[in-house]
Amino acid sequence: MKKRTLTRRDFLKTAAVTPLAGSLALSGFKAAGPAAAAPGKSRVILIRRLDVIGADKKQKPEVVQQMLDEAMAALFGEKNPADAWKRIVKPADTVGIKTNVWNYLPTGPAVEAALKARVLGAGVPEERIGLADRGVLSNPLFTKATVLLNARPARTHAWSGMGSCIKNMIQFVPQPSAYHGDTCADLAAIWSLPAVKDRVKLNVQVMMTPLFHSIGPQNFSEQYTWPYKGLIVGQDPVAVDAVALRILEAKRREFFGEDKPLQPPAHHIAYADTRHHLGHSDPAMIELLKLGDSDGILI
Repeated sequence: MKKRTLTRRDFLKTAAVTPLAGSLALSGFKAAGPAAAAPGKSRVILIRRLDVIGADKKQKPEVVQQMLDEAMAALFGEKNPADAWKRIVKPADTVGIKTNVWNYLPTGPAVEAALKARVLGAGVPEERIGLADRGVLSNPLFTKATVLLNARPARTHAWSGMGSCIKNMIQFVPQPSAYHGDTCADLAAIWSLPAVKDRVKLNVQVMMTPLFHSIGPQNFSEQYTWPYKGLIVGQDPVAVDAVALRILEAKRREFFGEDKPLQPPAHHIAYADTRHHLGHSDPAMIELLKLGDSDGILI
């Protein structure tokens, strides 16, 4: 029998659904949990909708938008997603949306469009919104950005163990290979550089069809993906990545029938906490709120 956690229907029993920036938003939406994370903890939202991927295996943009809206309201403890966005984006900002264009498993147009729609809805004119992966160091919309939004798909990675939100900032350095030592142990150091430091206001791990196993650089096999149909959203990149990593590890145990550690290990996530103090990787320090469908949640 399918189990469910807090659902969109539960939240909307007395709320109206109204247009916001051209798609559905949740007017009157009551966020799960208190208005702020527990003291000292990082709040992370895991939201899943089993209807987000259609029979054609494509993501439904309107459902992705609803998922992002619900996650943002819950993350910031706001009733209206628009108010949550106002907490991180102002009309005077220049906003760079850092995506990931890896051929086999990119961030994807539905998530990119959902993020851009809400930045536009916050009053930022389109000419001050950038959306890119590579070339950000020569893109004035990123070099002059006052706000960065960081969105990438979750997948195993031959150099860092896992393709993380932490790692997604590697395009902000002129020589990415300089951070590949010890299986990318010190990727978090990038976050202290002027181009990144204090500018990233939101991190999104796209968990629609994660890749949980691969061998060697650029390796991809569809048999090692599965329709998880989720998003992980938070301001702490370490906490967001730590939650995604736990889900990938759980899927590996389920698929292989035994504990099968990532090779190489994704220890850059723990080191981002213990060495670089960028955020929390310890589950005890993460306030994880789960929204939507819980069937097959793995965490």
